[in-house]
Amino acid sequence: MQNFNTYDYFQLPLAKIHQLPLQMDLAPQDKTKLRAVVAAPANNPTPGAGPGGAVASGHVDCSSITAIAKDCRGLKEQPSQPKFKGALVQVYVRGAPFGGSDKSSNGHRFDSITLANGMIESGMSCQLLHYTHEEHEHFFSLAAKFDFIIVRCDPGQIKADGGDQQKFDDGMRKLRKQGVQIWPSPDGMEKMAAKDALCKVASMSIGLPDTLAYYSEQEFAQGFKKAVAFQPRVIRHREGIWTVKLKAQNYCSEFGQRCAEDTEVLVLMEDNDNHEEEHTVAEFIEFCVNGHSDKAGKWTSKGAGKYLAGGKEAGGQLVDQRFCPRKVEGELRYNMIADTLVGITHEKPKAGGISVGGTGSVYTYFGSDEPQYQRLTRGFLDKDLPLVMPALGLDELPLWWTADFINSSPEGTDEKWIVSAFNCSCASISRCLAACCKDDTPNASYDDISAEDKAEADKHGKLIGEKAAAILSKK
Repeated sequence: MQNFNTYDYFQLPLAKIHQLPLQMDLAPQDKTKLRAVVAAPANNPTPGAGPGGAVASGHVDCSSITAIAKDCRGLKEQPSQPKFKGALVQVYVRGAPFGGSDKSSNGHRFDSITLANGMIESGMSCQLLHYTHEEHEHFFSLAAKFDFIIVRCDPGQIKADGGDQQKFDDGMRKLRKQGVQIWPSPDGMEKMAAKDALCKVASMSIGLPDTLAYYSEQEFAQGFKKAVAFQPRVIRHREGIWTVKLKAQNYCSEFGQRCAEDTEVLVLMEDNDNHEEEHTVAEFIEFCVNGHSDKAGKWTSKGAGKYLAGGKEAGGQLVDQRFCPRKVEGELRYNMIADTLVGITHEKPKAGGISVGGTGSVYTYFGSDEPQYQRLTRGFLDKDLPLVMPALGLDELPLWWTADFINSSPEGTDEKWIVSAFNCSCASISRCLAACCKDDTPNASYDDISAEDKAEADKHGKLIGEKAAAILSKK
């Protein structure tokens, strides 16, 4: 850790102070002074306070933990006597540009204000907090005083900030056992994000029967060689998704008719940035199992590979599913509040790409009753939804979650949409994306959301608040 003296710290701009580690070799009185600087810069309320900066009666006083955000612009006044006391928890990755790829310029996640306002409009408090691993024990002692916690930490952020994701999750599990409602629960995030969730719904109308899961090197090598020799595949892991095709296009006519040879060349496209590279079957298997080893050849991917590391319980798994060519037409994201569909987003990749979410993707928004998708909507909500959570081993629906679908049917046939991913870890309110900082919009804020998008986002926030209040009242 780099050493700074007291003078060095107090000469740094506030934005830089937020990126520094909290374990400082300072005198106690200087630590107190610096904490005051970080916790209460101009226009920065204490953690969980309303726009005026004061903690209302009936709320949890969190002024003893570090305030990361510069302000809470757009946040409504907290109710003085809330029905339920809640907190929205975020992580600011110190050292990462903007504090993480999901942040507004004030340090909050880009849709946190909208989500918190939805809770406030339903008569509950919703204090905006940042978790720092140095304050773990004290943070969770305060968290135990809330009725509910909304976790808005993107996967990987706690680790990237120097913390321990398992330690954080165990803390949330303990709170849940004590009766605090956690949205989403650590188990819910883990089981819904696991790629073998697609195998567990393979027999439903939203699934594909030839969805395979691999948990060992032997299973992967044998199954993948057989599958890729038959048709292009999509190999999924929570830290990497690859579209895989034989360069020679010499597919067999029946599944199992042959297995691909180690020396056959694959054309690979990585989902996160749509970049292509070529490797042999043996090199791809080596990368997936052992990462950037000499046997894997030279890779341009920034991913680490090693997808089977740690075994099944640690997320060491790969899912193998047929490639659906019409994915290039885009995906449908079903935005769900518990069991209620509140909107459909069509996400189309940029020209030449097959994956959505990156720069250049085009978003089109539809209501929950959009006629062209009614066949999928009715089948998913009426037939499959009651079966999904039990199939995944979960006891309740998340509060705010999404299901992504791609069209698996050949052109000219009846459309069959199949689920490609579930997400409750940090499902975004996409109408708030204008508040998210990027290289070309480093000062993006809540004020940059258009009036139209803000109105639509507020509707979702309000519905989430109403659903949350109803669930808490029943409990």
